[in-house]
Amino acid sequence: MGRQDGPVLDDQVCFALYAASRAVTALYRPLLDDLGLTYPQYLVLLALWERDELTVTDLGRSLQLDSGTISPLLKRLEKLELVRRERRSDDERSVRVALTERGDALRAKAVPLPGLVGDAMGLDGAELDELRDTLRELTESVNAYRERL
Repeated sequence: MGRQDGPVLDDQVCFALYAASRAVTALYRPLLDDLGLTYPQYLVLLALWERDELTVTDLGRSLQLDSGTISPLLKRLEKLELVRRERRSDDERSVRVALTERGDALRAKAVPLPGLVGDAMGLDGAELDELRDTLRELTESVNAYRERL
């Protein structure tokens, strides 16, 4: 028999989020293996497919990653010849990240992925939109709370 006088694992929102995140990431893994990408690399490319090019700072902000995490990701994507990094001529401190032809071509192969994952989630379009919006609000709220600590 378990003790019921403390927090219960299955009642924790944090555990539900953790389990859902792991399940979705695991679903993506074989799909991304076919593209030769990891999930974090896919996220970088999603941001670049949307905007063509970004500074490292803007990319990190978009993905909510610090420079210590984004730099190795970009280095690996550069080795795969999917992105290129260039120092801006007008500001040597700023590095611009752009898709290569190969990186841009990969976009067509990735188009079906969100639909496949959405189908696996068992939610209709409106439910997916609502879930995404709720998760964004949760992230903003938690980040704002952390900043006050």
